[in-house]
Amino acid sequence: MLEENMMIQFLKKFDEYPFLVKASGKEYLIGEGSPLFTVNCHKMIPMKELVTSTSLALGEAYMNDDLEIEGDLYEALDHFLGQMDKFSTDRKVLKKLIFSSTTKKNQQKEVRSHYDIGNDFYKLWLDETMSYSCGYFLHEDDTLYQAQVNKVDYILQKLYLKEGMSLLDIGCGWGFLLIEAAKKYKVKGTGITLSKEQYKEFRKRIQEEGLEDLLTVELMDYRELEKSEWRFERVVSVGMAEHVGRENYKLFTDCISHVLQPGGLLLLHFISELKEHPGDPWIKKYIFPGGVVPSLREMVSYLAEDGFHVMDVENLRNHYNRTLLCWEKNFKEHADEVREMFDEKFVRMWDLYLASCAATFHNGVIDIHQILASKGINNELPLVRWY
Repeated sequence: MLEENMMIQFLKKFDEYPFLVKASGKEYLIGEGSPLFTVNCHKMIPMKELVTSTSLALGEAYMNDDLEIEGDLYEALDHFLGQMDKFSTDRKVLKKLIFSSTTKKNQQKEVRSHYDIGNDFYKLWLDETMSYSCGYFLHEDDTLYQAQVNKVDYILQKLYLKEGMSLLDIGCGWGFLLIEAAKKYKVKGTGITLSKEQYKEFRKRIQEEGLEDLLTVELMDYRELEKSEWRFERVVSVGMAEHVGRENYKLFTDCISHVLQPGGLLLLHFISELKEHPGDPWIKKYIFPGGVVPSLREMVSYLAEDGFHVMDVENLRNHYNRTLLCWEKNFKEHADEVREMFDEKFVRMWDLYLASCAATFHNGVIDIHQILASKGINNELPLVRWY
């Protein structure tokens, strides 16, 4: 009874929106007004765990079915996660989890733990392009597929590509961006990734599209760029900077600068935060080990140190909210197949990840930015943007 009372008292600080907690046959109203969602507690969450990491405690309780949401998971999280500034995190206790090693070996292990769980898994709920990043919804009725095509077209337009140009994609995923660049602009593209599964699938796609003369993909860490003899007229990186780690941002921009020709353009697309934060413990433990979200200001600052002139900055936050809601819908429709691949705990974990990320974008806890920058001065671009 004492443990239950302590848990309810802790939850009372999240009273911006009213919700109901059901525990041990009793009901507790948090906040004022008609409850917007209901939390069923099948097992009490120890106060020590809530104080050490509210995110980790609640996330694990949901994964283990100790906590259940009545109704729509996203709607409940959307009302709750706007109050993440009230979450508790003991950084001393969670030091190893929050501040993991950024060595090549460890980061390779962390990246592969997420992206190498199987191409068949990702094919279940991503669209046909196999794009695992924010779409761009130009029209209200755009499908997820169309939004991903729009996004890639938009990025390629921003890069002002011309036939025969060289383009490097750092963290190329399954290769759709480079394939589109080669087919539409006849550029010579190189992709690098740490994921064996993505590497394997991209190579297969290059062969299927007959693009061997234009495209290549390498299993390679971005840090190897600094010692390479490669030079490119354009560089793009979509959803990769989040894996670099705060202490390596300068190294990351140094490596880009090393391979980008003077006057060349960089398009950096990354999840961002208003201020520097070490990251969410639950996300780091179960979804993106070692992941750190940069702030916009620090990324712009490091680019400036390497002589990059920022030409354009755009926030696509609402587009990512909608992208994630599409993914969550697809994921739920294939939950039985995912359950056969893994187990019920994995299904609940992944559903929580997709829904919670959608909610944090909707609440502005995180943003997503595209930065277009030139290495030094580029006076050859059109005065009027056509994208």
